[in-house]
Amino acid sequence: MNLGNTVAELKKKAVVIRENILETIGVGKKGHVGGSMSSADLVTALYFYKMNHDANNPEDPDRDRFIFSKGHSVLAQYAALAETGYFSKDELKKTKTFGSILQGHPEKDTPGIEANTGSLGQGLSLGLGMALGGKLDKRAYNVYVIVGDGELAEGQIWEAIIAANNFKVDNLVAIVDSNKVQATGPIAERYDLGDIKAKFEASGWETFEIDGHNMEEIVEALDATDNVKGRPSVIIANTVKGKGVSFAENKASYHNAKLTEEQYRQAKEDIANL
Repeated sequence: MNLGNTVAELKKKAVVIRENILETIGVGKKGHVGGSMSSADLVTALYFYKMNHDANNPEDPDRDRFIFSKGHSVLAQYAALAETGYFSKDELKKTKTFGSILQGHPEKDTPGIEANTGSLGQGLSLGLGMALGGKLDKRAYNVYVIVGDGELAEGQIWEAIIAANNFKVDNLVAIVDSNKVQATGPIAERYDLGDIKAKFEASGWETFEIDGHNMEEIVEALDATDNVKGRPSVIIANTVKGKGVSFAENKASYHNAKLTEEQYRQAKEDIANL
């Protein structure tokens, strides 16, 4: 595989994913701009590079599993699922409308969604259960879970972190979307967890820290987790809230916001120029 060509293609695909997110949010309808955009590169690498999955066989018992624990950012996952054929891209504009298969948080009834999430702190426990199930069933799949750095304030996540190391679950990979901003402001001013990497290391996890918008670093870290045996892995991805949308970057006010027509056009232009 020519990694250079692969990375170049993934960068182009990440632009498409951001365009899909923007189309999903639209004008005058509240949507989670910040976290969806910050995780877009990570989701792109998972769906278009790393994970074993097939929209034509979504219940394949050997498929890799992905859980968006910070479920409010699911627009990035919807964008990838539509792009890979789990449902029509026409569904994106219907998000959060009555009767739509796409709601504001992940629901199991949606094609390609593995678990209901959105109640923060639960996704890693769900992923741990799936990873343990894979071990018991002697399946070769991996489980990938994206959590938010703000979400790490939830105690249940740390219970899952400790349990995963105890059970030596090496088919579980957590990815921290570390954009440093939660719904109400900077995390350092709201619930400062200090050195996240050191805490995972102290809990027995193999840790990687990367630039979450550098596609080469993302794919290299994902590949490196394949070689970790006897313990779980975590990738701490340093990201920018609202990445790619100039007026939304690093702004808590765009955690969940409506876009005006002018803002929508500006965001579209920003993304096209990435």
